[in-house]
Amino acid sequence: MESITSLLSIALGAILVNNFVLSQFLGICPFMGVSKKVETALGMGMAVTFVMGVASAVNWPINEFLNAKGLDFMQTVTFILVIASLVQFVEMFLQKAMPSLYEALGVYLPLITTNCAVLGVTLQNAQKSYNFGESLTYGITGGLGFLLAIVLFASVRERMEFAKCPKCFEGFPIALVAASLISLAFMGFSGLKVW
Repeated sequence: MESITSLLSIALGAILVNNFVLSQFLGICPFMGVSKKVETALGMGMAVTFVMGVASAVNWPINEFLNAKGLDFMQTVTFILVIASLVQFVEMFLQKAMPSLYEALGVYLPLITTNCAVLGVTLQNAQKSYNFGESLTYGITGGLGFLLAIVLFASVRERMEFAKCPKCFEGFPIALVAASLISLAFMGFSGLKVW
């Protein structure tokens, strides 16, 4: 049984200290592409959180089976297949239940399949030899960290629409500057310790 302190440490690490987007720089494509409006960023963040959590839960027993059979080299392929299946499920659900969000996410929704953050969480679970509870905690809170980062960035980008900046920085360049400043702000959590 995991201690609450170790789970809290994993959670705070995934959300703040080792945020997949702002510290590890994984999942940048949807982070930059879907962060123009808070509503779509929130939808993408929730979809990524769901996929990361379920992928961690489903891939843990698969990884244990692969390790037991000496098939470690098949990890990446099987993890990608599981993630692709989960994304198809999320895509079908959003298309039926929330068609406006499905349309707003557009091409970025299927890109969750190749989102480095989603694959990264499952591979890091295997590398760190997390047990099921730790894997699930890391997956869900890693997704919440992605959600936090993309919603913060979307709110900044919405405000930047009304800000004046030099012509050469308009559009994508100023978005990169803003993302780097948010990343620097998150580096302040690097000394955080859980007692």
